[in-house]
Amino acid sequence: MRTNSNAADDQADVERVLAGNVSAFEGIVRRWQTPLVNLAYRFCQDRGRSEDMAQEAFLRAYRGLGQWRKDAVFSTWLFALATNLYRSELRRIPARTVSLEDIAEPLDTRTSDGGLDRDYDRDMTVRRSVSALPAKYREALILFYFHDMDIGTAARSLGLPEGTVKARLFRGREILRSKLPQLLAVPRLKEAL
Repeated sequence: MRTNSNAADDQADVERVLAGNVSAFEGIVRRWQTPLVNLAYRFCQDRGRSEDMAQEAFLRAYRGLGQWRKDAVFSTWLFALATNLYRSELRRIPARTVSLEDIAEPLDTRTSDGGLDRDYDRDMTVRRSVSALPAKYREALILFYFHDMDIGTAARSLGLPEGTVKARLFRGREILRSKLPQLLAVPRLKEAL
């Protein structure tokens, strides 16, 4: 998710902003805009709303920049702020909900493209299935798997103990493990036709 270069750049930009150089915040936005929009999209599944939510996260980060304690890298603080904002926003105005039972079965994916359609359908089914999980499991899975956060970073972003995040990851995987085989099963046409 981040490199030492990003961490050093973030630190330098934060110090410049706090010293009065407001335009230094642009570097932070450039580095983290795509990851924050992607994170928001995983929460709400709406591109326009995810962009609005990420913009609000940047505004809150800018206003609260002086509150970053520097005991963790800036990106961890930023993602925790964004995650909390996104969770609050979705409690206020819920995203359109989908249940695991509502996810359509994939079509027969035997194609001449070498299986690209099949891989895409499988990936989309998995992503939709994760989106249909209860929020507490979905949030942990999104941060850990889709945003490559380790358990500690995901726990700090969610404001939870590491053990709770591990338990939610386990339970979320169990739910998916029980539902995905039926959703990914491709009905086979009779070969004798």
